Parts: sequence; structure tokens; C-alpha cells
Amino acid sequence: MINYKQLYYFWNVAKSGGVIHAAKRLNITPQTISHQIGELETSLGTLLFRRVGKRMELTQAGEIALSRADEIFQIGNEIELLVKDQAVSGGFVFRVGVVDTVPKAMAYQLLSATLNLPEPIRLICHNDKPDRLFGELAIHRLDLVIADQSLPRELGVKAYNHELGQSGVTFCASPSLAARLTGSFPDCLQNAPMLMPSEGTSLRAVISHWLSKNQLRPDIVAEFADTGLLKAFGHTGLGIFPVPSVMADEVMKQYGVVTIGNYEGEMIKFFAISHERRLKHPAVLAVRNLARTNLFQSGLKFSSTKKQPGFS
Repeated sequence: MINYKQLYYFWNVAKSGGVIHAAKRLNITPQTISHQIGELETSLGTLLFRRVGKRMELTQAGEIALSRADEIFQIGNEIELLVKDQAVSGGFVFRVGVVDTVPKAMAYQLLSATLNLPEPIRLICHNDKPDRLFGELAIHRLDLVIADQSLPRELGVKAYNHELGQSGVTFCASPSLAARLTGSFPDCLQNAPMLMPSEGTSLRAVISHWLSKNQLRPDIVAEFADTGLLKAFGHTGLGIFPVPSVMADEVMKQYGVVTIGNYEGEMIKFFAISHERRLKHPAVLAVRNLARTNLFQSGLKFSSTKKQPGFS
């Protein structure tokens, strides 16, 4: 079995660029470090360093050992932080990343389930682009990512997609704008002012495909990366705006808007992405269970051609 003290000495030498620098950092003699690294090389059956002039360079085996040592000591630091956090808070820390295109109200509903567990949890949330959050998940700085897209295989992140549910798309507008629209849905969208989510988002992809398929060309007056800002502008009557149907009632209530119509062909999928293939973490289980039993109810359907006042 590997001696982790010897590995720690090796890691410090590799990081600091030599035995002398590592000895000063660790406040021990260079001879002690050299002896311990020699013992490590003997136990591994290979050299980790080679001397080139006055410098020490990593061998190929040393490069491999260093990459694994980086992971080991990074995890060690995370364990230390987690234990300290638990000691301070009296409970476990649950770090969650929410992709910025997931509706904030949806994220709140999902994560509120974690605050009612028998064992206290301190919730730490991050809101960011998916690639950044997937990177944080890869190095175990996050326990969970809530996203409207699955984890891309090409990223090489060892994590698993757990589908929370699916939703169609609902088009909303302020009552004043809805009253000015003519025709029934979806023809009323033709040349109508519309606010759209940014390119590259799952919601935008679904809407663009549907509009193209139906040969509809609304007047796109603005695009938003932040879904909250999109709804705030939509509330003022600047344009029709799309939201996941599962959140339509909440959006109508919060922003005082009405629905123009619904599309339920290609569905938007939402995922909980974690390190566990089979979920065991109580907080992640709470999120999934709330999604399936409450937010995304099995068999939930939305009307697709309901007319609003002011339509003909």
C-alpha cells in the first residue's frame, strides 16, 4: 500500500521545483525529503525524477504519479472543508449549481425540498453557464447540477444524468399586447413582437425548430441570456415570450401576464446531474422526488390552442 506521507513529499518537490524549495516549505531537511522519495520510488519499482544538470525533472512515471497526486490532495482539501463546514453549521453542506437558463422559480421549488430533511443541510447555490458548472462538478466542488440539458459525453466528466421531467412551451404576453393580436394561435405569432432566449439554450432550440416547421416569422425584438430578465421585459408588453409550460401558472401569477398558446411537440427536458449512478444522497433524492411527484406530475398535459380575450 502506498505511503501517503512519501507521496506528499514527492508532490511538494514536483510542485515547488526541487528538494531545497520543498524542504523550506515543509520546514524539514532536504535529506529527509530525498530519503522519503527514494523509499517511494523503491516501493513503486520505478524512478519518479531524473537529474538533468542541476535540475530535477519528472520521468514519465513521475508525470502520471503527479496527476494522480493532484487529485488525491485536492480531494483531501475538500474533505477538510466539508468536515469544517459541518462542524460550523451543525449539518452537511450541499453545493448545487443551477444552469442560468433554468427558471429561478423552478430551481427554488426543487431545492426547497432539501431544507426540510431530518438532518440539517446548509445549501450553497451557484448560478452559471453549463460548461463552468460541469467543470466544477468534475472536480467535486459541486454535489449536483440542475440543468435543462444532459451532460455532454465529450466533456469526459464522470457523472450521471437523472431526468427530473419534461415540459412543453407556453407563450405569454401582457394583457395589453394580447388584446392587440389578431387571429388564433399560432397564426397570431406571425410578425408579432417576440422576446427570445439566447442562442444555444434548449428553450431557444425547441422554439426555433417549431417556428421554422410552421413557417412562422415573429419580429424578434430582443434576446436574453437571463430568463428572469426576459420575463421582466415581457411583463411590460414589449413582446410575446416563451416559458416552460410547467412554470406557466407561476409566471402568470408573478408577472400578471396571460397565455397566448402552448406547444407540446418537442419537449424541454430537465436533469439532476450528480456523481451517483444510483441516487443515495438524501438531498439529491429529495430534489428528484419533489420533481416527479409535484412539479413534473406524471401525465400532466397543457392546452395547445386555448384562445385568450382579445383574440378572434
